[in-house]
Amino acid sequence: MATTLILGGSGFIGSHLADRLLAEGHHIVCIDSMITGQPSNIEHLIENPQFHLIEQDITDPLWVVGANIDYVLHLASPASPKDYIKFPTETLMAGSVGTFNAVRFAQNYDAKLILASTSEVYGDPKISPQTEDYWGNVNPTGERSVYDEAKRFSESVVAAYRRYYGLDSRVVRLFNTFGTRMKLNDGRAVPNFAAQAFRGLPITVYGDGSQTRSFTYVDDTVDGIWRMMNHTATTHPLPLVNLGNPDEVSILQVAEEIIELTNSKSEIVFKPLPKDDPTRRKPDIHKAQTLLGWEPKTSRIDGLEKTLPYFEELVYRS
Repeated sequence: MATTLILGGSGFIGSHLADRLLAEGHHIVCIDSMITGQPSNIEHLIENPQFHLIEQDITDPLWVVGANIDYVLHLASPASPKDYIKFPTETLMAGSVGTFNAVRFAQNYDAKLILASTSEVYGDPKISPQTEDYWGNVNPTGERSVYDEAKRFSESVVAAYRRYYGLDSRVVRLFNTFGTRMKLNDGRAVPNFAAQAFRGLPITVYGDGSQTRSFTYVDDTVDGIWRMMNHTATTHPLPLVNLGNPDEVSILQVAEEIIELTNSKSEIVFKPLPKDDPTRRKPDIHKAQTLLGWEPKTSRIDGLEKTLPYFEELVYRS
């Protein structure tokens, strides 16, 4: 039985990944500071003897996990603009000190390390779709830089440890992922629109809504990470793939879809576009298809139909 350490395992994606790995027979050790993670995401796992939670910040180097580790999955970081603007230094520390701690830990245990990076490393891209060899267009001192540059630095650390020390490390760049266990006040488009639609409030769209995103249902993202874990990386270059749905859509269209799917009477209102907000997001997933045999299986509409009842229940209880 493999033992997997998930950093940020009580978060949105981390908790779904814990479910998948437990179903695959893994023993899970979760380290989470709970700064942005939610205990409710893993409450169904607490009594599972194959799941162990350690409430600790990954920037603390003294991790006592009490088990031999086969995989280290680094998902620990605030991920929504609302959270990383609220916790800027914590975000930078998770991507720097936290990543150094993660790679050193993996090296000590001879474990495979998988870093969950982000499409935000591409910034406001000048090419579309975005391929893994594109270096990006990032403002290094803007509000979003605490997240964008932390992830870019994390990738550099992981690449260096593979190049110079032979660490079996890999990187997945996650595009916009949505699904259950996102926080209602997350600040990202899908939970924002859903909360406003179910409450009958105006749907807030920034700019004119023409900016695009590529939304991936969480089960597909988790499957891509699972496949990267099991990929046999025999060559020296860092295995790095985009995981995202190439079905590019405008933010305005997503707002209209959620209004329709919720039968809401909400109207759309427009507000100024935040500084450095990317105008386009569309992944090139050729590498994921060829290297991992992966591509998303769930359409955006099907994913929304699975997710919206969860947000409706959150609104009802709030």
